[in-house]
Amino acid sequence: MTTEATQHSQPVYLVDASMYVFRAWFSMPDQFEDAAGRPTNAVYGFARFLCELLEQTDAREIAVAFDESLTTSFRNEIYPDYKANRDPAPEELQRQFAWCKDLARLIGLPVYFDNRYEADDLIAGLAALNRSRGRRICVVTGDKDLAQLVFEGDHWWDFARNRRFDAAGIREHFGVHPHQIADYLALTGDAVDNIPGVPGVGPKTAAALLGHFGSLDAVYERLEEIAWLKIRGAKRLAAKLREHEAAARLARQLTGLDDGIDALGATPTVTRTTGHGDLLDALLDGLGFGRPLRERLHRQRDSASG
Repeated sequence: MTTEATQHSQPVYLVDASMYVFRAWFSMPDQFEDAAGRPTNAVYGFARFLCELLEQTDAREIAVAFDESLTTSFRNEIYPDYKANRDPAPEELQRQFAWCKDLARLIGLPVYFDNRYEADDLIAGLAALNRSRGRRICVVTGDKDLAQLVFEGDHWWDFARNRRFDAAGIREHFGVHPHQIADYLALTGDAVDNIPGVPGVGPKTAAALLGHFGSLDAVYERLEEIAWLKIRGAKRLAAKLREHEAAARLARQLTGLDDGIDALGATPTVTRTTGHGDLLDALLDGLGFGRPLRERLHRQRDSASG
């Protein structure tokens, strides 16, 4: 039986669920269908991912967060073109997102989503709440945005690629410290989210600037120093940064994470339960999933009581 001491020696796992649903949607064969001929490949792949994650970690405290909308987050209010480069999820994928949420709940995992806050913000809120209780955090994602949540003792884990970084690993891999990630993305921009940065400022230049100045604010407070730095194109860089300061400041509002705490409910939890076995069976019957995956899911649901 898992003791409280053993449980608290584990990190709290916070899962960026939408990323893994999308990966399954694009990677799983499209012959997965329910009895009505509707695609089930994304939910099948997501179910396998959850099983693999729980089997590898035996996580006792874990939560999954989903993105609910591409157009209604508070970032769209700041910048209407935020994520405008992405096509809306087709109906057959939206349906599977709903099934993925149900599946996670029914095997006993706390599930979070909100129209105003993105999964990243909800994860930030859960991270802050559990860190205040003295817990270590492991963010399960492949999204570099969430690297900014890594404090001492925490980890960022790209599960699909088996890349796991602590704070020092983030610094080595991305070239900046975790607390500089939002400033870094404000300088470079983030094409995935349609966030413009400063033209001509790539990852190496952004890392060099933040390595010297420490923060975006300090870069703009000390622009006159840039010409003397050993950075390629340094003599023109200050003028370029000055010209595009408004864009960089706007980007910084988008790349930072809000803790989304008011969207987490009155008593946010990360504690697994045994879920609902009968309802899980009904869902799996409807999806047409076979015995091997069904048994794995029930083992994980049952293991929450161990």
